[in-house]
Amino acid sequence: FLVLFRSITLAVIGILPNLLGAMVVLGIMGWAEIPLDMMTITIAAIAIGIAVDNGIHYIYRFREEYALNHSYVATLHICHSNIGKAVFYTAMTIIFGFSILVFSNFIPTIYFGVLIASAMFIAFLAALTVLPKLILLWKPFG
Repeated sequence: FLVLFRSITLAVIGILPNLLGAMVVLGIMGWAEIPLDMMTITIAAIAIGIAVDNGIHYIYRFREEYALNHSYVATLHICHSNIGKAVFYTAMTIIFGFSILVFSNFIPTIYFGVLIASAMFIAFLAALTVLPKLILLWKPFG
């Protein structure tokens, strides 16, 4: 984020919603006493790595639209109607793709599929709720 947008504020705004999904799933793993093994140890890194794309797309589109109309609320509505659909379809594809792992006979693979799908769902919700709210609160574009 920092390299792409050349802004520490946008980097923080963009990464916080992505961290939310990973943190919640790691918390659930601890609460449910799911062990960290070769499969589950990678969940946070993979979830953040995949979810970061939604944040990049949203912020990039927000910046483009804000340059045209200079209204945060109007830009938010435009972004939700355009990029929101793309974020939804991307997230659902990833969630269903990882959910297939539930049919495995290997318990760590089942955990991996369920947990990464859950992390992606939380990251999806955060990208469409927390990310716009952070943009509205911090007003990083001017």
